[in-house]
Amino acid sequence: MYLEIVSPEATLFSSEVDSVVVPGVNGEFELLKGHAPIVSLLKEGTVKIRTHSQSHLELDDLHGSIVPHHDDKKVLTVTINSGTIETNNDKVIVLAD
Repeated sequence: MYLEIVSPEATLFSSEVDSVVVPGVNGEFELLKGHAPIVSLLKEGTVKIRTHSQSHLELDDLHGSIVPHHDDKKVLTVTINSGTIETNNDKVIVLAD
């Protein structure tokens, strides 16, 4: 599935991914390939992106500074204040604040 994370300042991430976990307003949830179309609000928290090819990195703010992370070597994390997520036809778009 293809994931884009966009802030008002820039595109923070744009790539094929295996899954993405987001902080929904009613709790954290995960999207995988073939997920039904949805639109949902996001609260402050961490977006966790699982990939099969990237080393684990952490974006510690919405400006994209990257810090190495020590746990899972195939996870990228992005901290958001709030946002919206939309998925349709294996494309996920996160509009992050």
